[in-house]
Amino acid sequence: MQLFDLIVIGAGSGLNVSSAAAEMGMKVAVVEKGPMGGTCLNRGCIPSKIIIHSADVAETIKKSKLFGINSRISSIDFKKITGRASKIVDKDAKEIEEAIIQDKNTTLFKVEAKFIAERTLKAGKETIKGNKVIIAAGTRPAIPKIEGLSDVDFITSDEALRLKKQPKTMTILGGGYIAAELAHFFGALGTKINIMQRGKYLIPNEDEEISSKFTGIFKKKYNVLTEFNAAKVSKKGNKFILEAENKKARKKLVSDALLVAAGRTPNTDLLDVKKANVDVDDKGFIKTNDYLETTAKNIWALGDIVGKFLFKHSANLEAQYVYNNAILNKKIKIDYTAMPHAIFSSPQIAGVGLREQDLKERKIDYAVGKYNYRDSGMGIALQDNEGFVKIFADRKARKILGCHIIGTDASTLIHEVIVAMKAGLRIDAISDAVHVHPALSEVVQRAVNSIEW
Repeated sequence: MQLFDLIVIGAGSGLNVSSAAAEMGMKVAVVEKGPMGGTCLNRGCIPSKIIIHSADVAETIKKSKLFGINSRISSIDFKKITGRASKIVDKDAKEIEEAIIQDKNTTLFKVEAKFIAERTLKAGKETIKGNKVIIAAGTRPAIPKIEGLSDVDFITSDEALRLKKQPKTMTILGGGYIAAELAHFFGALGTKINIMQRGKYLIPNEDEEISSKFTGIFKKKYNVLTEFNAAKVSKKGNKFILEAENKKARKKLVSDALLVAAGRTPNTDLLDVKKANVDVDDKGFIKTNDYLETTAKNIWALGDIVGKFLFKHSANLEAQYVYNNAILNKKIKIDYTAMPHAIFSSPQIAGVGLREQDLKERKIDYAVGKYNYRDSGMGIALQDNEGFVKIFADRKARKILGCHIIGTDASTLIHEVIVAMKAGLRIDAISDAVHVHPALSEVVQRAVNSIEW
C-alpha cells in the first residue's frame, strides 16, 4: 500500500488543490483515468464554445442582409470546425499531464479507481491511502431508461463535440442548456433539428419568462415538441426513429443522429463512495456541509459531484475553499453569493440570483424592472428585437435579488450585476453609474431605472 498526504480524485478543478499542496511539499496522488483537465476542458465548456463560435459566425452571415450586406455561405468544413476544438483541448490536456508527471511531489495514477475503505482506494493494481482525500470526480451524461435506446448508437455531448461528419438531421432528447447550445451549433450550420422536451418549456431552470421567450424563439427555428415523453427508440437502416407521446398525440421524429442530452449523473457509483463512509443524496450527489466536508472524516468534495452548481466557475470557487479548509486547516464557510451562469445558445441567456418564481414562492416583497434591447440605441443597431433584461430588488433594502437576461452578449452584460450583488451594493449603484452611450450595457441600467417602487 502506498501512503500519501493527499489524494485528489479527478483532474479538473481538483488540480487547483493538488498543485498548491504539492508546492507546499506535501506528497500528493492524483487519480484520473484521463484525459487531464476535467469535463470543462475535454468534454464541456471549452470545446463547446470553440465550435459554437463557428455557429455564431454562420448566423451572422445569414442575417447580414438585415444590415445591407448580401452574403451567403458557400460551404461548411464541419471536420475542420470540430477538429480545431479537439486539437486545442487535446494539446492542453497533454500539457497538463506532462506537468503533473514532472512534479516531484505528485504521483499520477492514470487509471480507474474505487474506494475499498475510508480514504483508501484500489487504483488499477495499486492500493493507495491518503491522510486526506478530495473527491472531485465530476459527472457523466445521464442516460434515461427508454425502450430501445440501449440498442441504438446514440451520442451524448461527449461524442457530439468530436463528430467529423455533420448530420443532415438530428433529434435531441432533452431541453436543458446542453440541448440548447448544441441545437444552436448544429442548427446554425445547417442541420435540421428536432427537439423533444418533457416539460412545458426549454431551459426550464431559468426564470419562467426567459424560458417561455426562449422556447418561442426556438420553435420558430426548429421542430420543437414540448410536453412530450419518449416512448420508444429504434433504428431503420441509417435512420433513428424516436416515438414521442403525450395525452393527446403520438409523433415520430426521424433523423440521421440522435443526441441524448437528458442531464448529468454523478460518478459516485463508479467510485463506490459508500465504502469510504461518504453519504450521497437521493440523486447520488455527495452530501457536504458548509466547509465542503463529507460525512467521512478528512474527506472533502468539490465540483459537479457535489451537485450544488454544475459550473466550472463554481468548481473553481469550491476548490479555493477546500484548499483553505483541507490544506491550510482554516475553517471557512463557502460563500456562493451571486453565483452566475450563462447559456451560449442563440439567443444567449444569463442569470444570477433568484428567479421571479422563487420570489413568489418565498413571498418576498420585491420590485421588478424590465427593459427591451430594441428600445436602446445599440439594440436598434444590432436589430435584436427579442432580447430583454429583468432585474429584481428588495423593496425595503433596495438590494439586488436577481437578474436574468436573454439576448445578445447576455453572458457579458450580467457581470455588472454580479459585481454589485457580490459587493452588497444597493441597486442604485447601477443606476447612478455613468454608462457609455450607446453601449449595450445601457439595457441593464435602464432595466433598473424602470423599476416602480
